[in-house]
Amino acid sequence: MKDNHCKTGLDNRCRDQNGEIRHKRSDTLVRTLRKEYGEDFAEGTRSDATLGTVLERSGEDSLSQYLKKNG
Repeated sequence: MKDNHCKTGLDNRCRDQNGEIRHKRSDTLVRTLRKEYGEDFAEGTRSDATLGTVLERSGEDSLSQYLKKNG
């Protein structure tokens, strides 16, 4: 059976096989992101919305940019 757990570095962030930090996909649901970043993530946005929608509405290109401005 294949192990689907990601390897983490010192910062406990998931990394790809080549060592790069994994990026969240734009189809990740807000409810999933709230589990990781807290219930106040993307306040006013439905839990079944996607990260892509949140980024589009905020004008940001990535989750890390969004978190810097709104976190």
